[in-house]
Amino acid sequence: MPIEVLIVGQGLAGSLLAWALMRRNLRVMVIDNGSENASQVAAGLINPVTGQRLVKSADINDLLPSAMHCYRRLSDAFQQHFFVPLPMLRLLKNARERQYAEQRLSQADYRPFLTACPAAQAAVQAPYGALLQARTGYLKTGLLLSRLRDYFIATASYRHMQFDYDALVLQPQLTWREFTPRHIVFCEGHLGRQNPWFGGLPFQPAKGEILNCRGPAESPEHIINFGHWLIPTAAQQFKLGATFEPGLVDTRPSERARQVLLQGLSGAMPALKPVEILSQQAGIRPATLDKQPFIGSHPRHANLHIFNGFGAKGSLAIPWHAELFAAALRQQALLPVTANIQRYYETHFSA
Repeated sequence: MPIEVLIVGQGLAGSLLAWALMRRNLRVMVIDNGSENASQVAAGLINPVTGQRLVKSADINDLLPSAMHCYRRLSDAFQQHFFVPLPMLRLLKNARERQYAEQRLSQADYRPFLTACPAAQAAVQAPYGALLQARTGYLKTGLLLSRLRDYFIATASYRHMQFDYDALVLQPQLTWREFTPRHIVFCEGHLGRQNPWFGGLPFQPAKGEILNCRGPAESPEHIINFGHWLIPTAAQQFKLGATFEPGLVDTRPSERARQVLLQGLSGAMPALKPVEILSQQAGIRPATLDKQPFIGSHPRHANLHIFNGFGAKGSLAIPWHAELFAAALRQQALLPVTANIQRYYETHFSA
């Protein structure tokens, strides 16, 4: 079957890339084995200003408008809302964070994102004060992936199957099973470490766990960021997350992570008791050594590509990069230098 792009993996990266390519009228086939991926577990948090130093994400002026445009377009296409805009109350943890907060509040380019919050809500413990963050929210990732999978199936663009590397023929024509694609793009998340062509890239996977909870009172009106985060999802229900354990790649929920999250919540919102745990999920973030995505072509096999490595910021970063990569496949754009895997050609690909 002749197709233009075969995509391996139907997480958020593979799904949004397939959507971007199909909007350009390219014939796409998505291959996925149906197992739960990190995107399905992820809370889909979009937060332009992060970290102890309260730093804007790189390229935020491109990433955020592109993400909002993408999710609006998807909402229009499927007549369903996927992105939930919700302000975030950021609790400052110590005097150093308070200093950074004061510095950011004085900077004009941070004013669209941060405002002072002189009196934190009574329900939270914030001895060092708090900030109100704007342009934040969360993506209903699982719902979006389900709708896109249905769409791919309806357009004969999806196969539920395992991609076996040994069946791939590179010469004289790119072939995998009955498919003869012009390009193959690997969007395999942390499993990309096992890929014969791209597995040498410096992945740094990190396990993360999330609790789905019910509380005794109405959920807060904001996302609460207290080192971990609380995302209100329904009346008296919220997500609590996420742990960060570099190097761990098992997806078994742990009692240790549960206690870490509950203790953090108890310190920040002591009145929110008792908390009923409805479910606990674990996923593996496909993080990278330099915190930048892995996007681009293999140095010796120009029709093999990777689109991966978005870590915990996939909901924010994937839409913009997907549009650029979709255009690059048609030689209509260049990839960002920071994301292009050419930066690793000399060091992480064998001769």
